[in-house]
Amino acid sequence: LNQYHRGSGYISKMADASPSQDTEPLSKKALKKQQKEEEKAKRKAEAAAKAEAAAREQKAAEEAGDISKGMYGVLPTVQSTERTGRVWTAIGQLTSALVGQRVLVRARVHTTRATAKQCFILLRQQHFTVQGIVYVSDVVSKPMVRFTGNLNREAIIDAEGELKASPEKVTSSTQEDVELHIDRLFVVSDSLPKLPLQLDDATRSRVGGEQEESGPAGFVNQDVRLDNRIIDLRTVTNQAIFRLQAGVCRLFREYLMSEGFVEIHTPKIISAASEGGANVFEVSYFKGSAYLAQSPQLYKQMALAADFEKVFTIGAVFRAEDSNTHRHLTEFVGVDAEMTFKEHYHEVLDVLDKMFVHIFKGLRDQYATEIATVRKQYPAEPFKFLEPRCLYVVVKDG
Repeated sequence: LNQYHRGSGYISKMADASPSQDTEPLSKKALKKQQKEEEKAKRKAEAAAKAEAAAREQKAAEEAGDISKGMYGVLPTVQSTERTGRVWTAIGQLTSALVGQRVLVRARVHTTRATAKQCFILLRQQHFTVQGIVYVSDVVSKPMVRFTGNLNREAIIDAEGELKASPEKVTSSTQEDVELHIDRLFVVSDSLPKLPLQLDDATRSRVGGEQEESGPAGFVNQDVRLDNRIIDLRTVTNQAIFRLQAGVCRLFREYLMSEGFVEIHTPKIISAASEGGANVFEVSYFKGSAYLAQSPQLYKQMALAADFEKVFTIGAVFRAEDSNTHRHLTEFVGVDAEMTFKEHYHEVLDVLDKMFVHIFKGLRDQYATEIATVRKQYPAEPFKFLEPRCLYVVVKDG
């Protein structure tokens, strides 16, 4: 107890005990084995150091004699200090008609696939893609090929080179007949090395049970998409969907204006519910309350009573309708039209009939690329409709 309370003296006595007193000495065989392992580890470390030094020397030598120096790298942040007069070509315009010409594109890095002396890079701009290739040549060095292969996905780059006809169709890109042979490449805006989702996974169809060489194909769930909506909206499918939506609005507006309709813009914050039978969102409005518009119906009728005769509007509609489903509409974009008629309401039906045919034909003829893009991820039968008129179903009284 006295030794325990003195503490340090007890501990020092215990510490003085040599481990060799409690353990037996190693045998000759064990010592020899331990020595061999130490020598092996030493040789391995020396070899790794030599390899690392050789790699540094090779890299330094390549950079010293880099024939592509100044032709690739990372650009400084754009400060709007000058306009060079350079002309960028949209990837969607890269067709066989431009083969043999030098072009400059600004695009995102979709994927890269590199070997020792060449690197394939898929460039994406909105919903168009083109294959680029960087390979060792008289004007392209190995460091430039290595730099290209190490680019982060989704980085924005400027790539310049000669557009050439592809020896075979590039099925992985929208511009199947051409490829860009790049000899100048600069990073405009880099991205993170690791992204929360891969665009290839986000555009993969769940129909058919796709398999990849490395195993089952990956998919992106809805919660991940919504948490990373900016990246999700970059997919070619979402780019096409938004263009189709814009196309419907444009064709709707285009036809009605050709028929003498006037576009109006109606209030969305109102003092009372605008439509009976539909629940309404109540919002704070200074010292009182207001409501989000459930429909532009009242304002369309006011416009007709004010002698506008034909009006339409495109805008947000709000419905406070609770639902137990995981997909229901509390806010949507409505396309509304209202017109007077002279003798019979079939005059209105005739206008609507021609309007729908105009929209369907416009989508079919002007948005074929976007429709095909969406169908790759969401397979569906082609939409069929009657021309030049829709089908009328007449219900007789009695």
